[in-house]
Amino acid sequence: MRHVIALDVGGTGMKAALAGPEGAVLHRARRATGREQGPEAVVAGILDFAAELRAYGAEHFGTPAEAAGVAVPGIVDEARGIAVYAANLGWRDVPLRELLAERLGVPVTLGHDVRTGGLAEGRVGAGRGADRFLFVALGTGIAGAIGVDGRVEAGAHGFAGEIGHIVVRPGGAACPCGQRGCLERFASAAAVSEAWATATGVPDTDAADCAKAVDSGDPKARAVWQEAVDALADGLVTALTLLDPRTLIIGGGLAEAGETLFTPLREAIRSRVTFQKQPPIVPAALGDAAGCLGAGLLAWDLLDRTDRMEVTP
Repeated sequence: MRHVIALDVGGTGMKAALAGPEGAVLHRARRATGREQGPEAVVAGILDFAAELRAYGAEHFGTPAEAAGVAVPGIVDEARGIAVYAANLGWRDVPLRELLAERLGVPVTLGHDVRTGGLAEGRVGAGRGADRFLFVALGTGIAGAIGVDGRVEAGAHGFAGEIGHIVVRPGGAACPCGQRGCLERFASAAAVSEAWATATGVPDTDAADCAKAVDSGDPKARAVWQEAVDALADGLVTALTLLDPRTLIIGGGLAEAGETLFTPLREAIRSRVTFQKQPPIVPAALGDAAGCLGAGLLAWDLLDRTDRMEVTP
């Protein structure tokens, strides 16, 4: 049976699958990244894991995988297949595509984790059927994926979709990117956790606790939550103005609050738009499987391009 390797590398763990031609998941596996052993050990672990997946496919499906797609965090040069920088893995300029292709003996494609997850959400998840979508992940930081006609735009230098670094509060809190007032300093899950911990004086509380307090009517929680919603709406309206997506998909940890987030967010955006068309604002559908599913789609897309090149005179 024809299949590809799909691998999603996170800060602490890796999710993998063998995916069939129609995106069907034939086999799933997980493994720790082993980042406590250093960046070289992480790369070695990825190569070993991918080789094991190839061997499993050959044994159980009669043939090895035809290609591999890999989603990685941080800054990714997708055109050259290089993991440029990932602070949580200690990476700088890792030629991961080349290393994997050499180990597996098949074509390999490399993608940014959020863009890869966004590809899956747009094609087979919450944005299915939309010719243009914007996927925004509200996690420790905020990042996005711009979907156009079934693909995700990486940009000229691999930075497309970095909506978390739109400045929404000029002169506001300093961001590790070097700017002040970035969206992710006010509306990420980490920012809400920090603001709620400050408001309550409880250091180990988080955004999920804040959402529960909002639901119970706590005025402090509502103030913290509304500040985040307002900042998020400001950033998203900027994105809507530039991109005019058919569907806006919101995922990540903060989106797990459900309508506690979506109801005020839709209203905040509605109150800000003028000439812009407000698209449906929907929760992501694939959860933490999105990155892995997207990596599989990248691999099949790579094969499709390769097949077309082979038959073109």
